[in-house]
Amino acid sequence: MARQKLETGCAMSIPLSLQGRVALISGGSRGIGAATVRMFTAAGAKVVFTYRSARAQAEALAKECGDAACHPVASDLNNPEAARSLVAETVKHFGRLDILVANHGVWPVKDVAIERMSDDQWRSTLSINLDGVFGLVKHTVAQMKSQSRGAGAAGHIVLISSTSGQRGEAFHCDYSATKGALISMVKGLSTELASAGIYVNSVAPGWVDTDMSAEALQDPRSGEEIRRTIPMGRVGKPEEIAGPILFLCSEYASFITGEIFNVNGGAVLTG
Repeated sequence: MARQKLETGCAMSIPLSLQGRVALISGGSRGIGAATVRMFTAAGAKVVFTYRSARAQAEALAKECGDAACHPVASDLNNPEAARSLVAETVKHFGRLDILVANHGVWPVKDVAIERMSDDQWRSTLSINLDGVFGLVKHTVAQMKSQSRGAGAAGHIVLISSTSGQRGEAFHCDYSATKGALISMVKGLSTELASAGIYVNSVAPGWVDTDMSAEALQDPRSGEEIRRTIPMGRVGKPEEIAGPILFLCSEYASFITGEIFNVNGGAVLTG
């Protein structure tokens, strides 16, 4: 809880709270997802999060955050139908669903020129990064519309995009295409769902120190080149992405929808 002194001289408590809210966070066992799970539970939310293969990390995270507030579920999320059972499991476990953070995704680490990109790579990236997110949004919105909400209580959807979805990324057209599509989804869904009291936004990270980017960041040549493109001179930390996600799901973002929240050390400005 932060205390802010206003110009009038009064001290005012401003809690960034998700008390009483239930969130579903995909790709929550590591990196940005795990940092978001930690922040959401610390803010009072009940959280269901998914993992694909990192079972040990998922179980450790659930134990750290407390089994009463945190529930891991194994899921591939590589097609729209996979999300149906996940949303149902969330409601079964915690009784409702108020927040969706679609964070899962893949970034094929090897550079691949378009003429050499296999059909299998293209389809795999799109199935996970786009089809899986579509399914999550579809079934989450249906659940949010069906359940009762208190006066003024909104539903929140945050799709994790990327600077790559805004300015492209050479040799990674599959990844850029999916992240650009998520931005377009946010623009359309925010207007579609506003009257239903469902806010739809995106957080667009740049380079972040996670397992997915470790190989590129640790390589002396590519790591130096990456850092040179970031005005702040460093890559982000998972917690620095989780904080804006938390804000967008809080009462202090009650007049924000359809927004692409860039969190990338200024990198998108120099692309």
